Amino acid sequence: MILCPKMMAAIDKVKVIVVGDSGVGKSSLVHLICHGQTISNPSWTVGCSVEMKLHEYREGTASQKTYFVELWDVGGSSSHRNTRSVFYNPTHGIILVHDLTNRKSEQNLQKWLAEVLNREGSSKFKNTTFDDFDPEQFVGSTQIPILVIGTKVDMLEASRAHAQRRSATIAEECGADEIAVDNTEVRSMAAGSSSSVKLSRFFDKVIERRHHGRDRISPYVDRSNLSGRRQMSSPLSNPMSPLGTLSPLSAYSYKSFHND
Repeated sequence: MILCPKMMAAIDKVKVIVVGDSGVGKSSLVHLICHGQTISNPSWTVGCSVEMKLHEYREGTASQKTYFVELWDVGGSSSHRNTRSVFYNPTHGIILVHDLTNRKSEQNLQKWLAEVLNREGSSKFKNTTFDDFDPEQFVGSTQIPILVIGTKVDMLEASRAHAQRRSATIAEECGADEIAVDNTEVRSMAAGSSSSVKLSRFFDKVIERRHHGRDRISPYVDRSNLSGRRQMSSPLSNPMSPLGTLSPLSAYSYKSFHND
């Protein structure tokens, strides 16, 4: 789709944070989601890389509308833990990424979720340490949508014993959807696939909360637990955001690397 600057300026946006340990395949995943293509040798992300995707909210219904989804791929180096919090506020959605063949990367998702929530401004988690964080506390405390993505599913066969040992996942504990992908295969996110459907549903949840939270109840959230909703400004309209100084046209094709 070719969009003129006027059309792009009229499209609302949401910001999704993509976090997980270094080497789990976040950059490859984001590229696959945004461009429908694989990359064989992705570079290490230093700071944060931002890519954009056009998403059709509630596609095929009378409520269908086009939105921009900003995917903020945050570098996973532990040496940058104290400085990357600048990328977390505001947060409209969270994608937690782990390597299916690396159990430690899955366990560390609790730490990543705690880190984002501490910086995003949820007072309930302000004084929560990584070791004390209980993902079950997340349920009902905030309506920020979460999606958990496991990468390298193509390599999982060699780690089947590991897969059989798995206890309850963070996705189950948080009530989030979970998908498994092979970043080297375009068909992992092919239209109509289970992974693609869950991803689209996640983006719909993010948009619902950000742009429709005050107008109607989301078809995807628990109707008995609707407290704690709050509106956040788009990073493209925020002058303090790394994207705030860009014109709408440049923002669409923009991929940034912010050094910590």
